[in-house]
Formats: sequence, C-alpha cells, structure tokens
Amino acid sequence: MALTPTNKNLSKRVKDIKLNSLLEITKAINNNFSTEQLLEIFEEVLEKQLNIGKLVLFSNENDSWKCILKYGVGEEYNDINVERDLLSIKEIGTINFSQKRLNKAFEIVIPVFHKSQPLAYVLIGDLEDKVEVSPAIKHLPFVQTLTSIIVVAIENKKLARDTIRQAAMRKELELASEMQSMLFPSTLPKDKNIDTAAFYLPHQQVGGDYYDFMWLNENECAFCVADVSGKGVAAALLMSNFQANLRVLFHHTTTLTELVRELNSKVMANAKGEKFITLFIAKYNLITRTLTYVNAAHNPPLIASGNSISTLKIGCTGLGMFDEIDKIKEGIVNISPGTTIVCYTDGLTELENDKGEDFGIDSLKDLIKNNPKLNMMELNVRIMETVMNYKQSRPYIDDIALFSIKVF
Repeated sequence: MALTPTNKNLSKRVKDIKLNSLLEITKAINNNFSTEQLLEIFEEVLEKQLNIGKLVLFSNENDSWKCILKYGVGEEYNDINVERDLLSIKEIGTINFSQKRLNKAFEIVIPVFHKSQPLAYVLIGDLEDKVEVSPAIKHLPFVQTLTSIIVVAIENKKLARDTIRQAAMRKELELASEMQSMLFPSTLPKDKNIDTAAFYLPHQQVGGDYYDFMWLNENECAFCVADVSGKGVAAALLMSNFQANLRVLFHHTTTLTELVRELNSKVMANAKGEKFITLFIAKYNLITRTLTYVNAAHNPPLIASGNSISTLKIGCTGLGMFDEIDKIKEGIVNISPGTTIVCYTDGLTELENDKGEDFGIDSLKDLIKNNPKLNMMELNVRIMETVMNYKQSRPYIDDIALFSIKVF
C-alpha cells in the first residue's frame, strides 16, 4: 500500500528524530556529559519523542544489579529480579516473567553484553494497549542501537573513573612504599665488631613486617624484627606507628621488660584489639659480649655458634593481645666470636612449594649451618635464592623480613 503524504511526512519526521537523537547523544558523549545527563537524553527521546510508555534500565555495578533509570512503571517494578528473571536472556526478544503482572507491564527485553559479560538489561512497554503496532515494537531496532550506545558510554565512563581511581591508588601506594622504606635503617654496620644485613619483601607494595637496628651508645646496640597480623596498608600504618614508639621508648626505658610493657600499651591503644604484633627485640653489649632479648610470640631467631644451632624463644605473649602482659622473661646469652643470629618473619619459613610443603625451620637451619664463612649479605642472598627456587610456581603468601647479624 502506497504511503499517503501524511504518512510520508510522519515517517520522515520519525527518521529525523532518530538521526538527531543519535547526533545529540554522540555530541553529548564527546563533550563528556555526565551519566545523569546521558540518561536524561535517553529518556527524553524514548518517552517524549517516540512515545514508548514504560522503561526500566538495569546496570551491572560491580557485579551487583542497580536500576539507573525508570519511568512509566508502578509497583510492579519492585518484583523484578535481574538474576532470577533476566540473566538467562542472551538476545533481544519478548519475556515471560514468573510474576504474571510483569508480563502485562513489559513487552520487550534488550540485553547489552560486552563479549560474554552482561552490562545492562532494558525492559520496555507501553502504557495503553493500542490497535496499531506499539512504539516498543515499531522502534525496536533504533531503541536497541540507542540503548547500546548509551550503556557502552556509561560503562566507558565507569572504566575511566576506575582507571583514574586505580592510578591514584597506585600513586598513593608508591608514596606509602617510599615512606615505609624510610622506616628501615638506611645503612647497617659492617666492621671489626659486627656484620649486619637485612632483606625485606612485602606481599603487596607495603606490608606489616619490620626490622630495625640502632646504636644505644658506643658499646651497646639494639636490633629487632616484628610482624603485624594481616597485610597491606592497615598493617603498614600500624607498623609505622609502632616503629616511632619503639625508637622513642628505647631512650626512656631502662630494661627490655619495661620497653615491651610500654609497647604493648601503645599497640592496644592504636589497634584496639583488632590487630597484634609479634616482636623479637635484643640488646647486645660489645664489651661484656652479652645478648639480652625478649621474644614476644615471634618466630624464634636462630643462633649459630660452631657446630651448634639453637633458638631464641624466651619472652612473652604478642603485643596487643592483652591489655597488660603479666609475665615477661628476658633471655640472656653469652656470645662467642663468630656467632651468627638470623631473625626472620613467618613469610619466609611458611612459604610453600607446588606440593603445598612449607620451606620450614629445618631448611633454614641447614642453610645457616652449611654456610658458616659467608658474610651476612651473602648469607641473606643465599637464603632468598634458595627460598625462591623452593617455592617453584607458588606465589608469595605473606611479607618476608630477614635480619642477620654476626659478632666477631
């Protein structure tokens, strides 16, 4: 049947509306309009210009479905469950809801995918039954095209925001990593009296393991290794606060027992019982050749002298586990020339290979026994090379800190 002049004019007007709408949307996207502005244009075109009476647009927001636009719908909208009703739909078509009143409300569902990932679902229908073909059906190809353009534009905006946010997070983590590296000693002594070396590998860019060395006076030094429960930024923040307190308190306490009690109070105040810290801390006197230490639930350091190797495990509970630590014992060891002490965190000995087997304390003991002539830097390198080969394809599961000292 030939089109009448009126029908021709109407058809041309609809084509103009569609073309102008696409141009308007394209211009809005190029001008970086907000998601809200894009949705306003989308609604204006479909409702006001194409007379599509009902619409609901669901968007995938971080694996959770959210309605970002709706009009012309009543209470029936609340019965829509995307996961139950829509996720199985892969192509545009009619829909059969489990809720009967929804079948009367919507005629068509339009899924929008990126590869196999669903980005959005659009439900459309009309307010009134009409004798002629409904606008939802009549303009379906255009609605599908316009919907895809809008959804992809919104998704690109989300990806851009995520990219900016991730870049900012990376920058913040880089800064945090730089700041954390400043907590560790910039140099470690290697002279006729002692040889020291350390290694640190965070599981993420920042971590909760810590080692330190300081001179208390010309004849006495102190060193420690600590580990915050947990990983990442929260652990790193608690550790930085702990390091500041430790260095201040070292100059205001007379014994390791007093120091550990004060540190426990600080950790309890800062962590509020949500995290704890294990700590090995020691003082060594170069004149008396006496090592005094407290092990607060930390992995016992290994002390090797001649053919014997033992552990330094005397101490108390971890810091931040209890409001007060009732009993703190100090270990005292007389150090003979050539003695090596290796302090470490559990990320080293608990590292697993492809069979799920820990590297373990015995393997670390063997390494120390079999390499008595290495200096401390060489020993640490040998330990880490052995561990890296041992783990095979398995990832690091925790931070690793290693501090070694040899006394001459």
